Amino acid sequence: MKEFKYTIKDPVGIHARPAGLLVKELTAFSSNVSIHRGEDSCDGKKLLAMMKLRVKQGEEIILRVEGPDEDAATAAAKAFIESTL
Repeated sequence: MKEFKYTIKDPVGIHARPAGLLVKELTAFSSNVSIHRGEDSCDGKKLLAMMKLRVKQGEEIILRVEGPDEDAATAAAKAFIESTL
């Protein structure tokens, strides 16, 4: 299992447009992806679940990836999140 932590810098947090693009990025991989904010978590490949986390600017998320292509999925997710959020 791979994971990384990131503090959201986008002024409006994780909103619909980048969340949709992140889901699209993650669904290209077969690994399972979960996003955690505090005690809450969601499937990183489901847009509505990600929106329900209501992640705001300054909050830390943990992205966990587990599966056969976890290295590539983690690298792609990390690059996307760091450049977008």
